[in-house]
Amino acid sequence: MHLRWPAPHGLLLPVLPVAGFERTRGTITLLLDERTALPDLVRLRPADEARFEGPLGRGFDIDARARHLLVVSDGEGFARVRAALDEAAAAGRQVTFLFGAPAASEVVPSSLLPDEAEYVVATEDGSLGHKGSLLELVPVYEAWADQCIASGATSLLAALAELARGRDDRLGVARLGRRRGRHAIAQPRATRRRSWLQVALPHEAGCALGVCLGCVVPGSDGPLRVCREGPAFGSSELAWERM
Repeated sequence: MHLRWPAPHGLLLPVLPVAGFERTRGTITLLLDERTALPDLVRLRPADEARFEGPLGRGFDIDARARHLLVVSDGEGFARVRAALDEAAAAGRQVTFLFGAPAASEVVPSSLLPDEAEYVVATEDGSLGHKGSLLELVPVYEAWADQCIASGATSLLAALAELARGRDDRLGVARLGRRRGRHAIAQPRATRRRSWLQVALPHEAGCALGVCLGCVVPGSDGPLRVCREGPAFGSSELAWERM
């Protein structure tokens, strides 16, 4: 969503990912890091007013046949995948969440996750969970997972995309595709839904109308706008070598 009030500084409106929502109560959840978030927004207290515009763009599109969902993020990407964690758990899917951080002090508390999700942590210094890279955990779960969604640093997402490209050959399994006897569907949404890996890219600021072209990323078939075609993409939609 775009933040409109408290009035942002500068010409462009800040973008905030929706980290959760409750349909029956009509509420949404935002996750803000006090060290890096907008200070005027962080200082708000109950009954203070804030104004937003949204929702913007397109989110993850999980195939209805996917029963096992792998979710991967670092601290930078957690707010972009949290709502999908809640939705997957509510839909009865089995969910495993892999989270990577430099140290235990940077690890997201389990209280922010649905109780049904398996939570696996990797820390670079070994102070909690697996010692080493988050990427070292992914091959352990790639055969189990029908699909994977991820967000975080571009280097993390590019490495995951590389793993995803070789997954079918390594495992000798068929990907989620069209049902037998049906014509192939070429629409981007259908391609995204069938992709084993979907990623949510950061979108710092922009017009949200798709006209300023400030959020364009290289796609495999041409430029893509994060605010309109994204922020979630199938990994094969993006030209990672040009990111």
